[in-house]
Amino acid sequence: MTDTVFPTIGYLAWQLSQNIAGRLERELRALDLTLAQYNALLHTVRTPGLSSADIARRSGVTAQSMGAAVNHLIGRGLLRREPHPTSRRSMCLFATEEGHAVGTRADAVAGRITAEATSHLPAADSATLRRLLYRLVEELNPDSLAPGVRSEGVRPEALTGRERP
Repeated sequence: MTDTVFPTIGYLAWQLSQNIAGRLERELRALDLTLAQYNALLHTVRTPGLSSADIARRSGVTAQSMGAAVNHLIGRGLLRREPHPTSRRSMCLFATEEGHAVGTRADAVAGRITAEATSHLPAADSATLRRLLYRLVEELNPDSLAPGVRSEGVRPEALTGRERP
């Protein structure tokens, strides 16, 4: 193997993801959340009315895993289900008031972990990294991002990682 082949961008991105996800998973335990539950809550807060299957696709997990996460959140009173307005087979998910509050606390944890992970980078490098990752995800899985926001529309403070994860 040569340095030009290994480590690849995918490997480096995977390592970064594993590091941040591991830390996030450990710290979310204080809020009684798993990563899948945090993703379900995050997507439901940002895009009310999604189905569990929609959230699974956006999060890159199986429908079964997301179903378990959603059921846990419903049992805790953080999400509620409502019938879909046009499909009898689908249910829409909405965050409750408490779900919004827990989501805000979880976002703060995620933001702190992201800031810590990139703290050794100059602010300009951190902003560049975030912008480039955003553009890649925007092309590969645009549904996983906030609806209707394109990378060129992202506010500069959001690119630094200081606002939201």
